Amino acid sequence: MNLTCFKAYDIRGQIGEELNEDVFYRVGRAFATYTGAKKVAVGGDIRLTSESFKRALSLGLTESGCDVIDLGMTGTEEVYFAVRHLELDGGIEITASHNPIDYNGMKIVVEDAKPMSNDSGLLAVKALAEKNLFEELPNSKHGKVHKVSNRNAYVDHLLNYIDLNSLRPMKVVVNAGNGAAGPTLDAIDTELKKHDVPIEFIRVNHEPDGQFPNGIPNPLLPENRSDTRQAVLDNKADFGIAWDGDFDRCFLFDEKGEFIEGYYIVGLLAEAFLTQSSEVETIIHDPRLYWNTESIVEKCGGVSVQSKTGHAFIKERMRAENAIYGGEMSAHHYFRDFGYCDSGMIPWLLVTELLSIKQKTLSDVVADSIKKFPSSGEINIKLDNPAEAISIIKQKYTQFATHIENVDGLSMTFDTWRFNLRSSNTEPVVRLNVESKDDIKLMEKQTKELLSLLQ
Repeated sequence: MNLTCFKAYDIRGQIGEELNEDVFYRVGRAFATYTGAKKVAVGGDIRLTSESFKRALSLGLTESGCDVIDLGMTGTEEVYFAVRHLELDGGIEITASHNPIDYNGMKIVVEDAKPMSNDSGLLAVKALAEKNLFEELPNSKHGKVHKVSNRNAYVDHLLNYIDLNSLRPMKVVVNAGNGAAGPTLDAIDTELKKHDVPIEFIRVNHEPDGQFPNGIPNPLLPENRSDTRQAVLDNKADFGIAWDGDFDRCFLFDEKGEFIEGYYIVGLLAEAFLTQSSEVETIIHDPRLYWNTESIVEKCGGVSVQSKTGHAFIKERMRAENAIYGGEMSAHHYFRDFGYCDSGMIPWLLVTELLSIKQKTLSDVVADSIKKFPSSGEINIKLDNPAEAISIIKQKYTQFATHIENVDGLSMTFDTWRFNLRSSNTEPVVRLNVESKDDIKLMEKQTKELLSLLQ
């Protein structure tokens, strides 16, 4: 069997076409066989197939002699946390995150929540799963499934990132998108109430529902932002939060209901960490948009380092550099004290504390960055031949560029603007990001020009 669901740093595919229970069973067997794991955390998002796929995965693991710690319905980061907190040999979250309703997949880590990618074992697991030749163990050597709730310990860890006494009264819109975030937010709210923290949450699309009656939770798409925006305006909230399906990404809206590009939140969090530390700290960023991040890191006395896009690559680079924080403009945020893993809950907690301390609105604290480095945000273009399109763009602009990079896709820098163009790992599209220096009209002009060439 040729498994096309294996991607560069996770497993993702269409149900029935690329994924079924047999594939999950094979991956369980292959993972345990390759790693020799004896205890593995398994969680799943709210998708309708996640529970049956979890059972198949668990069967593959247990028949290979591995115990399964079944965390129930979780976000991806709860699996990451459990691997470290419970000192397990690995963890697997069953999720398709923001993909269409007929997709599912897996995000896999090994001990200490280290990512497994094509560069660190995922291809070996793929090969074993494809061959499907596994040692048959006697029942006496099969592992067992243990249902464990680790959410309270996880919430306690989250709240260590902020000073609860510093939080001022706020009204915050929270949009779980009918994904996995709702129950976890409720657990955080319960703990905040115990400490008399004066935050009121306005819940939108809160109940987990694998039918996704309000659309697939992917706030990165402009058409998926109206519910959060309207709730902020209707309730006169201080800001809004929306998550994707497995809530490893959070997206922020200011008090006017305006969506704040994840790019500017990276700079905001980088500044927060650097100003709190007495050491010279390293910040990791992706190559799509980074002028604002580099400017803030330099101003705060830190060191900025570029990494290839993708959670496995960012985490590996963070470990190599011992970076305190890493951020992608796609709203993935990574934290050294969280095992270098990404979290969709830590960022909004830090922003809540920051707004309380500064006594400013969210629009105020990002206004300067948006003016200095206006950006297009990520624009997706469906193309039959992405590689050919990128080659054509490179040929046209090479003679004018002051710097060309191929860290991830094509990055070209000019005197007062730059762009990154890269192919998707999971879809037949290219993704375009453009930014300029203090010139929004130039950014818009160059974005329009690039789009016309691509289309």
